[in-house]
Amino acid sequence: MDDAEAVGTTVDLVLPCLDEAEALPWVLGRVPRGVRPIVVDNGSTDGSAELAAELGATVVHETRRGFGAACHAGLLAATAPYVAFCDCDASLDPAELPRLLAPLATGRAELVLGRRVPAGRGAWPAHARLANAELARRLRARTGAALHDLGPMRVASRERLLALGLGDRRSGYPLEMVLAAASAGMRLAEVPVGYHPRAGRSKVTGTLRGTRQAVRDMSAILAAPAPVLLLLAKSPAPGRVKTRLTASGPASVTPEQAAAVAQAALVDTMATLDQVPASRRVLVLDGLPGRWLRPGWEVVPQSGGGLDHRLASAFAAVAGPVPALLVGMDTPQLAARVLAEPLAPAARAGVDAWFGPATDGGFWAFGLARPDARLAARLLHGVPMSAPTTGAALRGRLAAEGLRVRDLPELTDVDTPATADAVASAAPSSRFAAAWREARAVREVREGQRVQEAREARDAQSALVR
Repeated sequence: MDDAEAVGTTVDLVLPCLDEAEALPWVLGRVPRGVRPIVVDNGSTDGSAELAAELGATVVHETRRGFGAACHAGLLAATAPYVAFCDCDASLDPAELPRLLAPLATGRAELVLGRRVPAGRGAWPAHARLANAELARRLRARTGAALHDLGPMRVASRERLLALGLGDRRSGYPLEMVLAAASAGMRLAEVPVGYHPRAGRSKVTGTLRGTRQAVRDMSAILAAPAPVLLLLAKSPAPGRVKTRLTASGPASVTPEQAAAVAQAALVDTMATLDQVPASRRVLVLDGLPGRWLRPGWEVVPQSGGGLDHRLASAFAAVAGPVPALLVGMDTPQLAARVLAEPLAPAARAGVDAWFGPATDGGFWAFGLARPDARLAARLLHGVPMSAPTTGAALRGRLAAEGLRVRDLPELTDVDTPATADAVASAAPSSRFAAAWREARAVREVREGQRVQEAREARDAQSALVR
């Protein structure tokens, strides 16, 4: 695939900007056809925003200062399938962007970075190059990816980037993106790009102070381990799962259909958790795994006892300094971003636990910043499960322990036909919704046949009477 073909896909190019009026005409003039430039003004005083608008760029204003704040504002403003990032100081040439898009278009990579190759004296100060080499070395050790540069020119799918829930808003944003992408299983690649002396004065790498701040920000990101994700589930066997969907009534389904719906919900949840940055993904399973098990998942058996003991044992199995968050298989409408954002390193500061309330009074997610077997037992043992007071009881335990809790959005568990209808409407393109629609269609056909048979029987009885 050639470069022109790669650019055929619509791309939004995010250009974080702070006083770059000198460079903007050249940068925007080099943007390839089919790419929309989004200039994110981060408080410029030299007329950069007005100039960018005059030159035809989409201009976004981000009042919170910081490179990451500007980049993320651009990501949120983007609407194209792919989003690219590039410095706005003329050190990188947007015309080289098609070369980064090619590995995405062919499926070879899901996040492509431009590996900078100095194209002139003074393009890359020695202190900045050394700092970059050290961070790249640590990045390779952490991820196993063969990367040599934290290149500021990069491109990836907009949806995948949003699902990473990036939280840093300073100089650590580029590194967090790479670490989070690797932890979410995204394939990484590098493409060489020219690196030129920038126009104007550098705010970061051109100064020792700026370089030190960038190294501190990035070191903090490197020091934060990716969380462990736990999924509590039952093997989707007929008669063992979603039994409330099979209760007698016009909306009921067969045990086999209920099992198919449960399997779809389980696979949807696993697929969502695959997109959340994590160091481990552990399926805590009651039963045996089947062909539905996704690659990369560890499987551990659930312990004995009631649900309160099984939940506590799940945390005990991963006790340690790495945050752990547990969800169930009953919320297939869950979006990766809902978990990734509160679990991002910058969002964890001052948080001891996470709590996801359910609309029925229970909870769909629960996490601990420092999992400990005894703490998990104190919090969960004896909490009445599957009751309208379950969530309130757990919140009371958390308060009694003095833990600082971050609440997650309220979600609906799939338990009854009515909640299945609601969840399928909330996630119409999910596997769960498709399985539930199929089960409902079969049920409606069966009900129609029953009504028709009853009508024919009444008609036959009436004919006999006559």
